[in-house]
Amino acid sequence: MLTIDEARRQWQPDRPYLNTATFGLPPTPAFDALEQALSDWRHGRTSWEHWCDATDRSRELFGKLVGVPAERVATGASLSYLVGLLASGIRDGASVLVPETDFTSLTWPFLVQRKRIEVRSAPLEMLADAIDSETDVVAFSAVQSADGSVADLDGIAAAAAAHGTFTVVDASQAASWLPVDGSRFDAVACAAYKWLMSPRGTAFLALSDRALDQTPPTAANWFAADDRFGSYYHDDVRLAKDARRLDLSPAWFSWVGTEPALQVLCDIGVEAIHGHDVGLANRFRAGLGLPPGNSAIVSTNLPGAEERLGRAGILAAVRGGALRASFHVYNTENDVDAALSALLD
Repeated sequence: MLTIDEARRQWQPDRPYLNTATFGLPPTPAFDALEQALSDWRHGRTSWEHWCDATDRSRELFGKLVGVPAERVATGASLSYLVGLLASGIRDGASVLVPETDFTSLTWPFLVQRKRIEVRSAPLEMLADAIDSETDVVAFSAVQSADGSVADLDGIAAAAAAHGTFTVVDASQAASWLPVDGSRFDAVACAAYKWLMSPRGTAFLALSDRALDQTPPTAANWFAADDRFGSYYHDDVRLAKDARRLDLSPAWFSWVGTEPALQVLCDIGVEAIHGHDVGLANRFRAGLGLPPGNSAIVSTNLPGAEERLGRAGILAAVRGGALRASFHVYNTENDVDAALSALLD
C-alpha cells in the first residue's frame, strides 16, 4: 500500500491544479507506459497483441475499486456508449427516473428513446422517495458533475431493491475517491479520464446478472468474442459468456495508460483517497466561509473567481455560472491555501 505522501511523488503538476472533475493528471507510471507504447508504435518495434492485455488488467483493477469481479466488467471508450447499450436493452413502455439535472452522457441515451420509453425526473435529493412500484429504471450520477452533490446511494439502493427497480449509476465523478459498492447496483458506468486519471478513450461498465442478461451486444466485435484471436472472419457469432461480450474493440494506447493509473489508485486505497480529497475540499470550504461538505468537489458563486485563479496560475472550472474546484491525490494544503489567497486577497 502507498500513503498519500508517497503516492504524490508520482505526479508533477507545475502549479495548483483544481480541475480533476474535468480531467485528471496521469501518474508517472501511466505517462511513461503511454510514452513507451507510442515510441514503439512510431518506430515499428512491436506488434499490437500485448497492448490488449492492458484492457483486461484495467478491468480487474476497476473491479477492485468498485467491489465487482472482473468477469462482470465490460470495457468501452466512453460513458455514453456504455449507457446507450443499457438503454437499448430496456423494454418498450418502461418508466425511467432521472435527476432533474444530470450530465447528458447519462440522460440522453434514455431521452433519445422517448418514443418507446417514458422518462421522468425528480430533484436529486428526492430521488429515493420518487422510486415507486411503477419505476422500472432509475439512472443517476453518484456525484453530480456541476456542483459535486453526492447522491443518497444507500437510500436509492434500498428504495430500488424494495420495488425491483433497475439501477444505473454514473460513477465518473466518484470512482476512486468516493466508496461505491458496485454490487448493490445493476450497472455502474464510469469514464476513466477524470478521477481515474487515465487517457481519454477508456470507460467501464460493471453489471449485475440481470443487467448482463438484458443488455444487447449491439457493437459485437472480435474483442468481445469467446476466442478473440480466432474470430476475425467467422460468421458464427460466439461471444464471451461474461461481461466481455459487451466490450468495444480497445483503443490500445489509452488502455496502456489506464492500467498503471488504476494500479496506483488501488495501491493507495479508496478510503485513504476519500479522507484526503474531502479533507482538502473542506479546508477550501472553510476558507470561503462555507459549512463542511461530503464531496471532493466544491461549487461556489464568487464573481470573477475563475479569472482570479487564472491570474495566480491555478486552473479550476466554471459550471452553471459557479466556480467548480476539485481536489485529488496530487493536491496539497498549500494548493488550497494558494487558491484561497487568490480568491480572497
